[in-house]
Amino acid sequence: MSIPASELMAALRSGNSTSPRLTWYGPDAERVELSGRVLDNWVAKTSNLLQDELDAEPGMSLRLDLPAHWKSLIWALAAWQLGLELVLDGGEADLLVTSEPASSGGGFDAVIAVPLPALAMRWPGELPRGVLDYASEVRSHGDVFMAHGIPDDSAHAVRTGDGSVHEHSVLLEGFAASHETGARLLVRASDGLEGALANALGAWHNGGSVVLVHPDVELTDKLLAAERIQGS
Repeated sequence: MSIPASELMAALRSGNSTSPRLTWYGPDAERVELSGRVLDNWVAKTSNLLQDELDAEPGMSLRLDLPAHWKSLIWALAAWQLGLELVLDGGEADLLVTSEPASSGGGFDAVIAVPLPALAMRWPGELPRGVLDYASEVRSHGDVFMAHGIPDDSAHAVRTGDGSVHEHSVLLEGFAASHETGARLLVRASDGLEGALANALGAWHNGGSVVLVHPDVELTDKLLAAERIQGS
């Protein structure tokens, strides 16, 4: 059974696959641009890490404790592609993905530490015992994702900050925001992770692309013009 997240990834890697789909502006003049093909590559590697190294399978839950960031979008897509429930309300989950592993607490089957700098090849410093270093592990995983299990499209795909849930079958209609076809969408990271995910999904679902901007980055006319953003 195909779920909307899997169909979305297929569309991103096949339709205009070399065009920008996700552009990130971060601190210290950081700019990351991912085409549909490269975005799919990152998502596939992350899905394979979850499936092959952490034994993640459809129906499990993953708490995403990251700020709005390009790596957060990668993790969300990977979780959905695998048929997991993404937990955004800080509640209990099987797996924890965090940029602050020292304060993660217990109760998880696995904890994955994600360093946010784009060029980070490993976690900067010592990690708590048993915590997986995403940056050092993800690159060794395959570029193509083949699911071992069959996701249930009636299972929960996301639990939002207010505790409401959306099933996989309606992820792109019930959770994703509505945007015009082909939009080059400005998404402000200051609006939070849940908003960034909903807006990005809506843009990609309608053949568009996303420019995600860190709160410390000034939205100059030059930047907006260079990225061809309108109506910001």
